[in-house]
Amino acid sequence: MKKRLIPIILTVLIWAGMYYYYLPPLNIHSRDSWVFILTILVVGIVINFWTIFRAVFLDRTSPERAANRKIMKKLLIVPVALAIFYAVGTLLSSPIIRASAYNRLLTVETSDFTTDIREVDYNKIPILDSDSAAKLAEREMGSMVDMVSQYEVSSFFNQINYQGKPVRVTPLRYGDLIKWITNRSTGIPAYIQIDMTTQNVDLVKLQQGIKYSPFEHFGRNLYRYVRFRYPTAMIRTTNFEIDESGVPYWVCAVQDKTIGLFGGTDIKGAIVVNAVTGEHVYYDIADVPHWIDKVYDANLLIEQYDYYGTLKKGYLNSIFGQRECLKSTEGYNYIALDDDVWVYTGVTSIGGDESNVGFVLMNSRTKETKYYQVSGAKEISAMSSAEGQVQHLGYNATFPILLNIANEPTYFLSLKDAAGLVKKYAMVNIQKYQIVAIGDTVAECEKVYRNLMAGNGINTIDSGNALKISGTITMMKDIVADGNTYYYLMLDGSELLFEIEVKNQLGILKKQVGDTISLEYVAEPNGVNAVIELK
Repeated sequence: MKKRLIPIILTVLIWAGMYYYYLPPLNIHSRDSWVFILTILVVGIVINFWTIFRAVFLDRTSPERAANRKIMKKLLIVPVALAIFYAVGTLLSSPIIRASAYNRLLTVETSDFTTDIREVDYNKIPILDSDSAAKLAEREMGSMVDMVSQYEVSSFFNQINYQGKPVRVTPLRYGDLIKWITNRSTGIPAYIQIDMTTQNVDLVKLQQGIKYSPFEHFGRNLYRYVRFRYPTAMIRTTNFEIDESGVPYWVCAVQDKTIGLFGGTDIKGAIVVNAVTGEHVYYDIADVPHWIDKVYDANLLIEQYDYYGTLKKGYLNSIFGQRECLKSTEGYNYIALDDDVWVYTGVTSIGGDESNVGFVLMNSRTKETKYYQVSGAKEISAMSSAEGQVQHLGYNATFPILLNIANEPTYFLSLKDAAGLVKKYAMVNIQKYQIVAIGDTVAECEKVYRNLMAGNGINTIDSGNALKISGTITMMKDIVADGNTYYYLMLDGSELLFEIEVKNQLGILKKQVGDTISLEYVAEPNGVNAVIELK
């Protein structure tokens, strides 16, 4: 009896160890669970192979031999039944059978570009991508002598809106196992915050260290901590975020399978864990707090849009006829709108068209999706156009974000050198993509861009938002930029700076300091107000 019990006890212990290490969800809809079950069955057979073989084949005189053979035959039915159930479940969950259900995973609203996306605010334009942010973080970390020997910058860079501005945040991590042992009692003491608009990097030190993270071991390891408290939850992504007070949290998106056994991946809620105290709360997707910016990852949103765009007329049409089939373009980026983070990607024909028919914005917290029918250049084409303007410098363009400049859909790109640092900026008109502007600053790039649009017959001034002012000229200077003459002036009693393009307002040539003048102007975010009429 002892000889028979030893393999069984060993099997159970190994199974427990495997569960502790791999942490599969106890959920019939999880493929990881099915793989885990198959694996432990194989392990159990290997460990108990000699006991099984002897009971069935060697003990010919044993009266239990016939009974053992019957038991083994019944046990063999289990893996066969599981395999059949898995195969049938996979087929019934596939787009081949359930194309219409996949098409309905995402609800898309057609919307108006100029109504939804306001004119650019230069204080909210993210000019860094994740690679550039990582390089800045590494440089900042290298200057922290007291921490660089014990901690490293982690790879959990996440773009969020923090106090109205786009930032990327990531925690530090232990340098190695020995440094975890010596520092685990106090935890990780800080996280890095990078302003995406100014490139400022801050090392935010915490009064109490981060005790729960993917960099911990045993019970404080984030994945193990969450799994033992939510054993059936299928965790899709884990993001690092901070609330409006700067308190660090882990946001674990909980996915669900809404079509058959394995199909129709969607997010049903989020487990939010305080990284310092370990306090945890589960929220249904409709109840996720507004300070959380990312529950739906970009890959899932784009996958669902592709199902929406390609399966309108069934699966076979998506393969053969491809009538009315659309798909997302290569790549994506994030846009900050109304204190939410939206995923941006272009939309093109599935037939391999080289231009976009429009673009979509998808909310990372709510999955709200808006489609804008604006035809023009693909993002890759815009990147090539911008790189062509500075090919002598060898700069590489980042994937563009979408801006509204003078009610014109515009690609905005950063141009990086070989070291990954941002050196210049580019703007490309989506519909007239021969209009490409380059500048050393965002404001300079925008000025060049507006001039190029005006030269191509595009009105860049909204007279409906015009303001009026009158006064005596106290300062007046002229400069020449890109072959155009501009006058800059100030009036008594006002701190505003006004810009007048001479070719549009020739009357300014008759004015000088001390003259009285009346202006109609449009307030610009960069503080240089464009005059549209003078008297």
